Amino acid sequence: MAEWLYEAGIGEARAALVKDGRIVAARIALEGALRVGTVAEARLIELLPGRQGRVALSDGSGEALLGAVPAGHSVGRPLLVTLVREAIPEPGRAKLARAVVAAEDAAPAIGPDLRERIGEHGVPVRELRAHEADALEAAGWSEVLDEAMTGEIAFDGGALRMSPTPAMTLFDVDGSGPLDALAVGAARAVAQAVVRHDIGGSIGIDFPSVQGKAARQAVAAAIDAGLPLPFERTALNGFGFLQIVRPRPRASMPELLRADPVGAAARAALRQLARTPPGAPRVHRLPAAVRARIESRPDWVAALARVTGGTIMLED
Repeated sequence: MAEWLYEAGIGEARAALVKDGRIVAARIALEGALRVGTVAEARLIELLPGRQGRVALSDGSGEALLGAVPAGHSVGRPLLVTLVREAIPEPGRAKLARAVVAAEDAAPAIGPDLRERIGEHGVPVRELRAHEADALEAAGWSEVLDEAMTGEIAFDGGALRMSPTPAMTLFDVDGSGPLDALAVGAARAVAQAVVRHDIGGSIGIDFPSVQGKAARQAVAAAIDAGLPLPFERTALNGFGFLQIVRPRPRASMPELLRADPVGAAARAALRQLARTPPGAPRVHRLPAAVRARIESRPDWVAALARVTGGTIMLED
């Protein structure tokens, strides 16, 4: 039986869909991030080509790109918008959140958080507590985070290398044995990784070159069988390349973690520190950058003290 495991952590909320004891989907939502579905007052601050614009949310929580600025709407005027995509981190810069003009009958509201989103699937949700056995770790949480950070994903007979880029997420296939079987196995592994890491947008897969229409169709069929709709894909071409396009309402796990490795490490450390049992040593050594990030957030330190029932001392 499948179930969602949900944990309201310090600095982030995390969830994993677990089936047969293993994680099939992992999700992290950063504290304070803009959410899809939020309806907010905004002010147009820039007109862009193609009737697009840039708006600043009136509560100071961020900016967004606005599609289809209403005719005659001038810079500086307020309007109500609905967020349809969260901000996407990228090397050197970040894609702003995207918004559309809200419906006439809409009212300001915060979009659903991670707990609410996973509850929409109709799958049971189990909320975890720091004093309980670590069900997330038992299902492979650290392995999923390691996949997201390194891009190295093993499967029976081969391995994938996952590389997020500004244009698309790329998967390179490596392995031994008959190429037809390797390509089909890789297709299954890619479909599972896309779901596990919540990868949207454009996805490219460089398969080993397989010969014949039937072999290429078998690879495409493995993608279709393992990847839930909605998505579109190309056929596998003669050079072994196949492209998938999926909705992209928010950053994938690799994009989220790689955009701020120190922050990701700090939040992971806080998760472990929060699980410190009573009577355990209260002094913990962390990398200097991780310690500095935690200590730069008094709210994180205070939350950790509440969870552990005392002061945790950090050292480099």
